[in-house]
This record gives sequence, C-alpha cells and structure tokens, in this order.
Amino acid sequence: MKLYKTENGTVLEHNSEYFISGAAFDTLINRNNLYEYLLHSLVKFPKLSLEERAVFLTRPLLAPIGAQEVWAAGVTYLRSRDARMEESKESGGATFYDKVYEAERPELFFKSLPHRVAGHFGDVHIRRDSTWNVPEPELTLFINSSGSIEAYTIGNDMSSRSIEGENPLYLPQAKTYERSAALGPCLYIPENPINPGTTISMSILRNNQSIFEGAIQLSMMKRSLPELAEFLFRETDFPSGCFLMTGTCLVPDNDFSLLENDIVHISIDEIGTLSNRIIHKPLPV
Repeated sequence: MKLYKTENGTVLEHNSEYFISGAAFDTLINRNNLYEYLLHSLVKFPKLSLEERAVFLTRPLLAPIGAQEVWAAGVTYLRSRDARMEESKESGGATFYDKVYEAERPELFFKSLPHRVAGHFGDVHIRRDSTWNVPEPELTLFINSSGSIEAYTIGNDMSSRSIEGENPLYLPQAKTYERSAALGPCLYIPENPINPGTTISMSILRNNQSIFEGAIQLSMMKRSLPELAEFLFRETDFPSGCFLMTGTCLVPDNDFSLLENDIVHISIDEIGTLSNRIIHKPLPV
C-alpha cells in the first residue's frame, strides 16, 4: 500500500487501484496500525477513474511529509564508517566515527524541517562553499507520535563531505541547509515490517551518462530499525510523528563530487524511485 501527497490531496494506491482521501495528511498517517486503518477505510475513499489516474500519474509529487521533522542516523553501515574516517583523517577526527560505530548509542542528528525537503523530481542543493558534495541514499522511516514505525520512504541525505571532514563539529553545516534533503516518491505502508533483504540502489547521471551505480541490501546495516527509533524517542516528543533517515552504505569514491544538473536516482524495493536534480541555491536577485 502506498500514499502519495499531491497538490490535489492524498492518493492511496492499493492493488493497482487509486483512491483519494480528503483527510488532513498528518491526521491520516499519525496513528497506530496504519496499514489496517487504511485497508478498512478504502470503502470510504472515492476511487480515481482511469482519466483521473492518468492526470495524477503525470503531475509532480510533493514530498510525503506534513508537519514532521526529519532526523538522520549516521555510521550505521561499515562502509559509511570507513568513508567518514577517510574524510576526517586530516582533522584528527577519524576515531570518533570508529567509536560511534561500535558504541551502544547511535549517532542521531537533526536534518531538516518540512519546508526544506524536496520531493520526487524536485531540486536538491549542493553548497557553494563545499568542494566535496555527495548524495546519500537512505531507507527512511515514518515513526508515529507514539514511537511506532508505521511506514517507509526513500531519503536523500545530501552531505557536504569537505565541510564535515574539516571538523566533526561542522556536521550541522554539512548536513542542514536549504534543500539538503529529499523524500519520496510515496509512503510505503506494508502489512509487515520491511524485509531485511530489501535492496537499495543508486545511479547518478551527468550529461545523460551514468557516472555512478551501486546497490546494497538493508541487511548490511549494523543497527536495527526499532533500535534507532527507540533512541530517537527517548527524550524527544514528536506530536505529528517524525521521519528518520537510517544511514547509507552507498558511498561514491573519494574523487567523486556532484555537479550542477547531475541527476540522482535512488530506488528501494517495493517503494519505487526518488529522482532529484542537483543545483546550487539560487543567488538573491
């Protein structure tokens, strides 16, 4: 089951049929047993006709987020630990990443407010003051206000690695800026928790030519998804729920950096594909 957020309302896809809900997005998703609720609510939702469905499928999608904050976990995969250690070895901060990978407490950090999040086919930004910019493809959890993982989406956790590598204390500047995150194309709401064998893949195009391709399985993550959610909710309340990016294992080589007009495609089994164009933040007129 999938939920899409559009300019004309929230669309639910189930068994290749599409329904529209008039409920407020946050009210609709922020509940326990979301799959069961939506399944039993289908009879109340108007079904889209073939013509309406065709129009829906050709329009840009909004990021599937309402009033929620976006948080992120770091160093949850071995490859991510190695990459962070490599980028920060000159600053002497490499040992921090090794220690957090082995520690009981995960790295968790605030990523974005909703208005800075791009949707499917939206633009994401690279910083002008960074010389090393990369996308980070991540399974992203929707966790409701009671701390229950109810849905999943695809996240792009844009990262300015030259800034973070200079000093670990610069992490907020490396991670949190205008259009530094993307979510989409939908909320995937399965009956059961997502399969650990799920594949996450990424391709990057430059001038219509592939310059990076990679894929990994979710099972390569060291930490469990409920573990990450539990730490996030220990001392923080989220009245509308929140989104949590769960870390990446797909890291381009150190000589790679994004350029303007690159296209990033991130795919996750069952969820779909999130596509974004890379640009700089427009300069003031």
